[in-house]
Amino acid sequence: MPRTLRPGQRSELCVVDVRTGEHRLVFTSDEVLFEAPNWTPAGDLIVNGNGKLFRVADGLIEIELGGVPDINNDHVVSPDGRIVYVSADDGHLYAVPLAGGPGRRVTNDRGPAFHHYLHGVSPDGTTLAYIGLEPGITNVWTIPVAGGTDVQVTNDEYADDGSEYGPDGQWIYFNSERAGHAQLFRIAGDEIEQLTFDERVNWFPHPAPDGSSIAYVSFPPGTEGHPADIDDVRIRLLTNEGIRDLATLFGGQGTMNVPSWSPDSTAFAYVAYPLP
Repeated sequence: MPRTLRPGQRSELCVVDVRTGEHRLVFTSDEVLFEAPNWTPAGDLIVNGNGKLFRVADGLIEIELGGVPDINNDHVVSPDGRIVYVSADDGHLYAVPLAGGPGRRVTNDRGPAFHHYLHGVSPDGTTLAYIGLEPGITNVWTIPVAGGTDVQVTNDEYADDGSEYGPDGQWIYFNSERAGHAQLFRIAGDEIEQLTFDERVNWFPHPAPDGSSIAYVSFPPGTEGHPADIDDVRIRLLTNEGIRDLATLFGGQGTMNVPSWSPDSTAFAYVAYPLP
């Protein structure tokens, strides 16, 4: 079932300018728990909520998903802005015209216990990066956007998540517990690099389109998974100069699960869920 707001809780869609650190409240709702903002190439913001997808424009305008089952908070926009790829509650990935229209299933049937969770699309728009969930196991996989053969990128016992392409199309960024608790990594072929090394629990690396930095969600030490509605969730920016905190909020799940950078790499969007 889709998540709902607690009594008195709000969903707040915010945009932060990475140059100035200034935060701007774009939209708030005390009725709909919306999640996981994407930024389209045209500069629009889209979010999910109640199993549906919405464009944010003086309110939430529903995007017709063309018969696709209810979706979760894993969705990405194609580089040309024509297609939105979504993860549905039936465990499959679908392609839907961003203007609305019939949905097309992308993924293969790997059995009822296998679920696909989408996190990235390659810069050339040809390939999706997703997390394949089997009982007790999560790994990074890819599949052509047109459908076809799945490629398993990681194959280990560690909990991997948040797989997203970098702007060069070679590296896939992800978080993994292979360092003892969730930290940020990237992989290209057989090469794996660890990117964060602190005591906090780090999830969902989002490389800027220009490659200048990585935005991510950082949970307090000892956090298990990526829960909703906890305090001291930080939005952080990783650059060549180090790590910078850009926000501390009440939230977590749904705050920034998917690519949320503006096309010009000057800002990104996130969602907070403050309580009264």
